Amino acid sequence: MATVYDIVRGINQAAANVYDGSHDARFREDGKDDKIGLKREEGCPINDSRVMDGFKVRIAGPVLIVSYQSEMPIKSFHNSKLGDEMEATFRDIVKYLKKEYQNINNEALSLTPMGPCDIRLQNMSKIRTWVQCQKNYKIGNMKDTVAVGEPSEDRLEDNFRKFLDQSTDKKPENVTRPKND
Repeated sequence: MATVYDIVRGINQAAANVYDGSHDARFREDGKDDKIGLKREEGCPINDSRVMDGFKVRIAGPVLIVSYQSEMPIKSFHNSKLGDEMEATFRDIVKYLKKEYQNINNEALSLTPMGPCDIRLQNMSKIRTWVQCQKNYKIGNMKDTVAVGEPSEDRLEDNFRKFLDQSTDKKPENVTRPKND
């Protein structure tokens, strides 16, 4: 059973292993192609025009927040299946994260989606657009964490409480400045 620290460290290391070129068999020691699901993996990184895309992960309590960003042509702005494409991209990213986490920690990672992805599409110019997406996942085995936004319980020790209760508005005896009404 992994601790919260081990789970967070494993997820962060799995996400760190996604640097550009890490999937290409030409640049790997084992000689295997290991696709992540990003658009930048298509074509040759030296000769072809590349699409700029990538993702990052954040953890807020027992929730993994995966953010994806990419450039795309303006015709994608009018694409009615953009939501399905982004969901497929998130499925590929999560599949890769789970596989990489398994290689790092020798333990399975459980990620459950918490709803559809949130998509923001913006114009960069008359030719290009920029898409930013975010999707939340519930992390399994994170039982010791508290969800963000839940109220905290009062845990002051009695000694601190007694000290804080001693405060008064009474002025000390050595104050000699005149009163300003």
